[in-house]
Amino acid sequence: MSEPLNPESAVVSVVGMSVPLLAVVGHPNKGKSSLVATLAQDDSVAISANPGTTLRSRPYRMRVDGEHLYTLVDTPGFQRARRVLAWLEARAEEGGTNAGDRPRLVREFVEAPGHDSKYPDECELLRPLTEGAGILYVVDGSVPYGPEYEAEMEILRWTGRPSMAVINPISSRDHVHEWEAALGQFFRVVRVIDAMHADFATRRQLLLAFGELEASWRAPIDAAVRALDQSRAAQRQLAAREIAELIADALALSVERKLGPDEDGRPYAEALEGEYQATLSKREAAHRRAVQGVYGHHEIDVRGAELKLLEADLFSEDAWLAFGLSRRDLVTAGVASGAATGGVVDIALGGASLLLGVAAGAAIGGALGWFGAGRLAELKVIDRPLGGQLARFGPSKNPNFPFVLFGRARYHCGLLADRTHAMRSTVDLDAEHEVDITARFPLEGAERNALDRSFGALRKAKPRSAAQMDAIDALAATATAILAKDEERTHAARS
Repeated sequence: MSEPLNPESAVVSVVGMSVPLLAVVGHPNKGKSSLVATLAQDDSVAISANPGTTLRSRPYRMRVDGEHLYTLVDTPGFQRARRVLAWLEARAEEGGTNAGDRPRLVREFVEAPGHDSKYPDECELLRPLTEGAGILYVVDGSVPYGPEYEAEMEILRWTGRPSMAVINPISSRDHVHEWEAALGQFFRVVRVIDAMHADFATRRQLLLAFGELEASWRAPIDAAVRALDQSRAAQRQLAAREIAELIADALALSVERKLGPDEDGRPYAEALEGEYQATLSKREAAHRRAVQGVYGHHEIDVRGAELKLLEADLFSEDAWLAFGLSRRDLVTAGVASGAATGGVVDIALGGASLLLGVAAGAAIGGALGWFGAGRLAELKVIDRPLGGQLARFGPSKNPNFPFVLFGRARYHCGLLADRTHAMRSTVDLDAEHEVDITARFPLEGAERNALDRSFGALRKAKPRSAAQMDAIDALAATATAILAKDEERTHAARS
């Protein structure tokens, strides 16, 4: 997470630091603040479609585990670039200066009396450059290149600072090639990065490119990338642990009601089932909040329309169809035989077994039975050790139930891992994501079987026992590997 600095002391405090310092500059509304939020992993960076949102230069320190990796400075956009360039050129002509004197002239412009009020935006964005920052120039690749940009690029070249240009295709990539041709004449490195949607691997590649700007930055940038890699691995492990603990909790969940002598428990079935579902939904929501904290996305509940499918009823048929295993996967994973341990299937749907003929190895039948939509467990009336009876709903032994929970949690982690801290507006899912989530990256046979073994072990283990802890560890390890593979495949699909 980045650490915002005090705006009043920001520029002074970054001078002389050994860590890389980059000022993100450019025309208004080209994605400068979005790029800062994405690279600094900070959702506190102000982002707006209205020009002039950034009025003062504000640095953001990127820290991982307390280590300062690099600093990004969010700056206002150029407003009077041609006038500024004309002032610089006139001053150069008056003094008979050469190219080597240009950085000094830029400094004189920033320090000239009255310029803070006459050219506030230019002074704000140029000041960090006069004090040692490198240049990260941002343009919009969806609009045509025009000569009006050349004045600001020429000013940046006068600073003599190491420079990189980022083409941010805000709405399309229609003009990326012409921008690449033009920017290559002014900047040492040119990259095309969608600041709003760049995944972790893309952000990582951009950081590595920073190291090419100045020799003294290469070692700290390499160290920063290693630290970020370790941080991302730790995030996956923590998220996977949350998934494993959620499923362990869910597989042990049951709700009860005391019964009077000879009282019939059946009238309480509907209420107990509702309590069971409400309890499980709350626990899943708490898990999601914890995972969002792991990835540093604290506002996603109110900002992320892509979570609308996850907000749907966990127990609806659509949710189970989207996130559960297919008929073929259920058989391949071996969950049918695992659920039939002891020759009993302890799940009911409308009074009939979900898995018909499981003990005999017969084919599974019934469309709803495949996915377990509706009721998850049957009501039981059991004797209490000290007398009396209990009506108990759960725990669920539905073979597909933990796969549905895992699928939803896996999808949630994928959204978070792929989401930049610049994403603030609502974003709809692609249609194919809504139709069948598991179709994107189906579980491989070994993954299904490893999950099934862990689910079976969790069902058998007593809560808080050593056996349960071992099963949670095994499930977390499998989930970590799956989440890592999901990130790799998502990046490959976009590249």
